[in-house]
Amino acid sequence: MTDEREQPEQRESDEHRPAAESEQSADDLKGSNVDKNPDDWVTGDEPMTGAQRSYLQTLSEQANEPFDEGLSKADASKRIDELQSKTGRGGSS
Repeated sequence: MTDEREQPEQRESDEHRPAAESEQSADDLKGSNVDKNPDDWVTGDEPMTGAQRSYLQTLSEQANEPFDEGLSKADASKRIDELQSKTGRGGSS
């Protein structure tokens, strides 16, 4: 007798691939926005993202620095770099 249960559709999407297959290496990111100066971002003048806001609030508290709610995406990115350097957090300090 055959199994009558429905089988989920097999898909090859990133969510079903092992992490090693879906993650990009540093070499893959060369030339991407990861390396782009925030002043050159097309959307740099837009308000900072929620993730930037949250991280900046945390960094500002740790650095005993004021938090500026009105930063753009580009300015928030630069401020994050400054505060990471000051607090010793982040990739390169």
